[in-house]
Amino acid sequence: MRIAILCILACLTSPDYSDFVSSFTPSPLTQKTRADFPAINTGTVYLDSAASSQKPSFVIDAQSEFDRTTHSNVHRGAHKMSREATRRYEDARSSLAEFINAGSRRELVFTSGATNSLNLIAHSWGIQNLEPGSEVILSIMEHHSSIVPWQLIQQNFCPGIKIKFCPLNSDNSDLDYDELEKMMNANTKVVSIVHTSNTLGITTDTKRIASIKARKAAADSIYIVDGCQSLPHKKVDVKDLNCDFFVASAHKMVGPTGVGLLWGKEGLLDAMPPFMGGGEMIDIVTTTGSTFAELPGKFEAGTPMIGQAIGWGAALKYLESIGGMEEIEKCENNIGTYLYESLQAIDGVTLYGPTNTSKRAALAAFSVENIHVSDIATFLDLEGVAVRAGHHCTQPLHDMLGISHTARASCYFYTTKEDVDIFVEKLKETIDFFRSQESGGADATGDGEGEIDYFA
Repeated sequence: MRIAILCILACLTSPDYSDFVSSFTPSPLTQKTRADFPAINTGTVYLDSAASSQKPSFVIDAQSEFDRTTHSNVHRGAHKMSREATRRYEDARSSLAEFINAGSRRELVFTSGATNSLNLIAHSWGIQNLEPGSEVILSIMEHHSSIVPWQLIQQNFCPGIKIKFCPLNSDNSDLDYDELEKMMNANTKVVSIVHTSNTLGITTDTKRIASIKARKAAADSIYIVDGCQSLPHKKVDVKDLNCDFFVASAHKMVGPTGVGLLWGKEGLLDAMPPFMGGGEMIDIVTTTGSTFAELPGKFEAGTPMIGQAIGWGAALKYLESIGGMEEIEKCENNIGTYLYESLQAIDGVTLYGPTNTSKRAALAAFSVENIHVSDIATFLDLEGVAVRAGHHCTQPLHDMLGISHTARASCYFYTTKEDVDIFVEKLKETIDFFRSQESGGADATGDGEGEIDYFA
């Protein structure tokens, strides 16, 4: 009932963008870059970039060139190929540190992905600093990777800690900052909030959160920002965010899978013990004990993801070469609004998140009355349209919304007007097909037997 009321209010209060849809002008950036992405020039309408973006030939070629000419392990080799691999790997670190405006390249740790980064913080900082009575505050929008590590700490190392979830405001358009302030107290040791929601497209006010934490939380508390859905789409300055840790993954920003970053303030990282042992993270090992490498090496155990890091460095060069993050954000605001307003015009479709398209990312999570979203995604796939269906690794958020799954269409700067138009046309055809069937398909909440479970 609450969702139905909110949807009615949204229709009454949201701006009329019908003129925008009819007069939509594609961004020159999309037209300039589309041909750079071989996988989306094979006929598939790809609207799943929030899960993983496509890679341009420039990145693919950079990784391939490393594998063909310079593949070698890094740091400890004296031969030419090892020295060149080390240079390229560390150049990628320097480029990424500059890209996010880190204070020092020592503050940037390469990990296997944002999930690994969040687990590193929870286990290295958390086990050392949390105690019974300590409180961890998350938002209800968090990805499971921001939730589960703290639950594991609670279950296995410090059962006395409390994990609390900040709700959204009354119309589900933003975080409830007033409630967040009420939740914080002298026992608050961790505040971990997503920068941009992968389901609702909400971008949180990181400075406001940092200000509340500074006034209300424990003096030695930390503030973590999950930037997986923000770093690929806008200019991010970790100093400006005013956080203590920032995490992101390469594969959502035209880079390779298998590599992510952990940025942390140098003093915090220096004080944290290693998360994993062996290989590159050591200084001296004896039979009675070990000492560890300086930052960032002490958190990069074993052979690192060398080719992936080099590929990420190439991805940063590519993003800058096409105009930089400011141009990418403008382009996505344009196509994101077109996507949202096109979906809003379809009878029976419920959209989630802010109705003001200037305040949402270029993605749209939705459900269709009386049709299971996995059926929607499957039938769209048969028509060559790729969208995501499931809980998007945000089950607590879906529980709050009162629905187990949503479908999600997500854009990037390479998404064309034609992509959205084909998607909308095929979605309408799919809806018409199910409505023509007496059974009406599976129930929309996804509680029936034989349900397919799709992950984020």
